[in-house]
Amino acid sequence: MPRKIHARAGGVNPDPNRPGGLKCAACNSSWRTAVSLRLATLASALILAACGGSQGGAEANTLNVYNWSDYVAPDTIANFEAATGIRVNYDVYSENETLETKLVAGGSGYDVVFPSARPFAQRQIRSGLYAPLDKSQLPNLQHMDPDIMEGLTDIDEGNAHVVPYMWGTTGLGINVERVREALGPDAPLDTWGLLFDPANASRLASCGIHVLDDDQEAFGAALLWLGRDPNAGTADEIDAVREAYAAIRPHIRTFNNAEYKDALANGDACLVMGYSGDIGQARDVAAEAAEATGRQAPDIRYVIPKEGAIRWMDVIAIPKDARHPGNAHAFINYLMEPEVIAAITDHVAYANPNLAATELIDPEIASDTGVYPPEDVRERLVDPVSLPDDVQRQRVRAWTAIKSGR
Repeated sequence: MPRKIHARAGGVNPDPNRPGGLKCAACNSSWRTAVSLRLATLASALILAACGGSQGGAEANTLNVYNWSDYVAPDTIANFEAATGIRVNYDVYSENETLETKLVAGGSGYDVVFPSARPFAQRQIRSGLYAPLDKSQLPNLQHMDPDIMEGLTDIDEGNAHVVPYMWGTTGLGINVERVREALGPDAPLDTWGLLFDPANASRLASCGIHVLDDDQEAFGAALLWLGRDPNAGTADEIDAVREAYAAIRPHIRTFNNAEYKDALANGDACLVMGYSGDIGQARDVAAEAAEATGRQAPDIRYVIPKEGAIRWMDVIAIPKDARHPGNAHAFINYLMEPEVIAAITDHVAYANPNLAATELIDPEIASDTGVYPPEDVRERLVDPVSLPDDVQRQRVRAWTAIKSGR
């Protein structure tokens, strides 16, 4: 839900006792060359399709996209523009709520958006905010994982409105050396207790603790730590979450959805609650900075705690008042090209649902058990649900109070 300036990007290492596995994909030059050749062939095919496509001048050659920051490859948009002649206006956001506010107000001007499936796209579909997809314009749907498509039907009957894009988890980002300096060499790193145990938080405060400013993720993490249902919304659960954060609030440096990634990379944080990809990207940035200065790279790891973690999925949709729906369909279909989505996964290091893309992904990323967790880890993941409106309002009020320290 990636969420976040959000760059959900990077790898995951569910085993906190061994270094994270994602390496710099750009270092594999021969593999990169092969992918470039495939993308060049794809671009030629797209040019031919655009020349004879169904858009046929019925729409202006414009597309307005609203996406999470750094959630495509560096050349994704330029390649689409070159292949189709469609000019893309590309805006970014850092919170699902920002997107939802624009959609509910109407007249956003956007043609393609990327909400998180649960609970955001779920309630937005229910509210009639998205146009039905014309699947005749989306032949690349054939590449989608049928299990993931089926899994979305509980929020989007018949997969009528959204296409899955990327998925990941919310867990802990750890600077291993600094955490062990504070807590001791044998400190367990595979638990939400690193954050929620006040004894740990007080000792880690000096090296920097950052927590997501996202009530869904923050509530889910606390409830998992407490051994409760992360989708619960009773007054008792809300009170329990408030008490959990009250005990550690003095030790939390910031609540944010973007800065924590940079803080972890540059050494201003040693423990963060964050999105899986963001932690991996922080690790890569830190490693590149260390290499440039001749220093040893810090051991930054992403951990899915043993108590469990929230799993999120981002999807692609067309707002019901989109002015360029034909171009929107062309862009969505383009993103489902195996070569295109593989290149995006290589950049952001989040798992995609395109089965045909798997063999095209950088092998180091495709084999990273954090990007694509093994089954025993997946069993600990929980999908968020859309809570009743009154419960959601209570959560939001409680979260505002938690952040303010009241």
